Amino acid sequence: MSAPDRIAEFLEAVSASFADGSLLKLKCGGYNGPEAELKSFEARKVSIKAGERLSFVFRYKTRDITKNFSIEEARAFLGEALGTIWRSAQLETTNFDIKFEIQGDKIHFKRRAVSGREAATASHDRTKNRPLTETDKPWLHALGITGKDGAVRADAQDKFRQINKMVEIFAPLIQGLKAENPRILDMGAGKGYLDFALYDYLSGQGKSAEIIGVELRPQLVSDGNATAKASGFAGLRFEAGSILDYDASGADAVIALHACDTATDDAIFQGIRAGADLIAVAPCCHKQIRREIERGQSDDRLEFLLRHGTFLEKQSEMVTDGLRSLLLEASGYRTKVFEFVSDAHTPKNNLIVAQKGKAPSREATLSRIAEVKAMFGISRHYLEGLLGLS
Repeated sequence: MSAPDRIAEFLEAVSASFADGSLLKLKCGGYNGPEAELKSFEARKVSIKAGERLSFVFRYKTRDITKNFSIEEARAFLGEALGTIWRSAQLETTNFDIKFEIQGDKIHFKRRAVSGREAATASHDRTKNRPLTETDKPWLHALGITGKDGAVRADAQDKFRQINKMVEIFAPLIQGLKAENPRILDMGAGKGYLDFALYDYLSGQGKSAEIIGVELRPQLVSDGNATAKASGFAGLRFEAGSILDYDASGADAVIALHACDTATDDAIFQGIRAGADLIAVAPCCHKQIRREIERGQSDDRLEFLLRHGTFLEKQSEMVTDGLRSLLLEASGYRTKVFEFVSDAHTPKNNLIVAQKGKAPSREATLSRIAEVKAMFGISRHYLEGLLGLS
């Protein structure tokens, strides 16, 4: 059979499997078109407000772009591109697989039956859990994440992935708060990347929230408020002020991402003082405890580590955040510490999450803090002073 006949057969199989719900995955490769960085695409069936669609994810060298097509639009796109721009294609269904490829003048077409596969759900929940998958948001462009074409900029890929992951982590934590309209403070908000993404996501899920970005630099506060207004985000605003001086009373959640050194402790203290149900910080820099260890008298058994600058730096980070977790537990919080993104995107990738209630014994925790300080020759953790424990 000729190439047009095989392409027509392939398109009919795509349409039929889309209609009966047996389509699992559509993939195309062998790209031979004008876009230098485009490599391939994958598509699957999804269900969105507009109806059932084929969701195409176009894989570029440094970014992915998602577009949703109706089956008619998908057929038209494939009909024009298969065999010319896309030299190979594969369709996977619950009943059969088809592979189509053109190599020079030769046409390879293979269809084989399969069994035992379950139909894929058409739910679009995965996209909903990744609020930045749809990249045509005006605020994304205003914050410099996307270009005029709506695609994520090459130099913003790490930021894009990091914010996506942060919202995936924070959304269920915020949704689990008791308050119907939780008050969320982002201490040291900067440009407010997380604030815009989180507010957008929560709004899309029908969850109301008041998000306040606290930022010392007046220009960023002004820019943030202008973008929030242009985006129609009535519950999102930015206010000028330092972390420690801001009135955090009434906060249900306190967040601080990459607040430098003891500014992270200021945010933790504000959350504890406000009685926030949730405190979450991604620390940055750990200078205070490193200085304490350098001038203190640590356990001799640690000498083989602490005499090396690179090990001293890493130990200082772990000890700082370990003590922060213990101090939170001593203040009535249960804590978790984990990596929220790969260190390929940012080396400062640890997140401390503290939730109020069911904390370990205060007396035992304070005793453990004293033991750790003695081991590393630490006289005082900055957060201890804020809490009045030293």
